[in-house]
Amino acid sequence: LVMVFYGSNGKSSPVSMENEVEHEAKNQITYDIHLPSDLGMLYKVRLGPRSLENSISQLSLCHVKMQNTSTLDTFSLTINKTLPLSLNGDRWIEFPIEWPLKEALSVVTYHLTVFSRDILSERNLVHMTACIYGTHGDTGDRSLLWSLQNVQQGQENESFLVTVDAVELGELDKVVLLISSKTDCKVDIKKLHLKEAVKEHPIYVFEANETFYVNANKPEIQREIPVSFVIRGVEQKNDIDKNLHKERSEMRNLTEYTIKVYTGDQRGAGTDANVHIILFGNEDKSEVFQLSQSLEHQDPFERGKVDTFKITTKKLGSLHSIEIGHDGKGF
Repeated sequence: LVMVFYGSNGKSSPVSMENEVEHEAKNQITYDIHLPSDLGMLYKVRLGPRSLENSISQLSLCHVKMQNTSTLDTFSLTINKTLPLSLNGDRWIEFPIEWPLKEALSVVTYHLTVFSRDILSERNLVHMTACIYGTHGDTGDRSLLWSLQNVQQGQENESFLVTVDAVELGELDKVVLLISSKTDCKVDIKKLHLKEAVKEHPIYVFEANETFYVNANKPEIQREIPVSFVIRGVEQKNDIDKNLHKERSEMRNLTEYTIKVYTGDQRGAGTDANVHIILFGNEDKSEVFQLSQSLEHQDPFERGKVDTFKITTKKLGSLHSIEIGHDGKGF
């Protein structure tokens, strides 16, 4: 078995479960693993055999429990699944990590439709996987030719559906294809359609329009296909239009102010404290702005210097006063 851990700062390399047994009881194995300290807060785990070719028997997984030995943070989840998954031959199980007071991601079934030529006739010889990327990580390599659904074949074109279960990926970004074969052949990929199984929209379209000449004696072909466009439903389009209208209305009601601060030229006049400002008008007052990004100097509020700041806030009317101050930090 191998596990891949995803955190807010990235993902780990595959962590092997072999020769890591610390304690073995009936129907229970405990592993001691070491993760990079810079992964950030963990949000999902992928678990499965290193490869399907070496998986002689099936493995039934009932329950997973993880504990950070330093902080004693504990996570547990009941899985009750068998690897490899009998439904589509997928070797990976993904599950989200749930932390107290933090909303966890959910597991989503994705439908990936492949539009192609020449694959179905060669499917017993060709090995093809896809790794789907989104704002919440990736799916890892998933087999496309293991168990096909909705197969349609014509003279010139063919298409088939692949089901992928993964922790929700957010906005989809790209698909990376890996293609190899036991014999020399050509594979024609036209495009990929990807969507959540329970939703009609959005449909992410990845246009490839490429013929791959696969050589049995050469390394597998890797191709990255960025998203070409997104087909959205009427309701989604209306929501987007409403949000754009709202953003434009808000932009029309915003005012930009330029603030120049002249720091005195006496000894000790400068400050390293955090300086804030509030503007008061006859219609409204602004929120609190921290004056930290000077347009002239990396270190603002030095003795005898002038610093310029730009802030954008709601319409305040005619200004009549300001509040300016700092938090007393430093000298």
